[in-house]
Amino acid sequence: MIILNGDERPWREGMTVTELLKGLDDDHDYAVIRVNGKYVSKPHFDAYQIPDKAEIYLIPMVVGG
Repeated sequence: MIILNGDERPWREGMTVTELLKGLDDDHDYAVIRVNGKYVSKPHFDAYQIPDKAEIYLIPMVVGG
């Protein structure tokens, strides 16, 4: 089990950030997420494996001026 933005979600061994994001019903583009207090940037989403019981926060890209 993981906590994603405060909500419990199922976890599986070997789950990457990319796999997690593909399973969401969400159209946001994320440049970085926070996993257990560590920031993981988009170039590392394919390789970064999410540990069981992780606390994850999605940080959407913000455009403005």
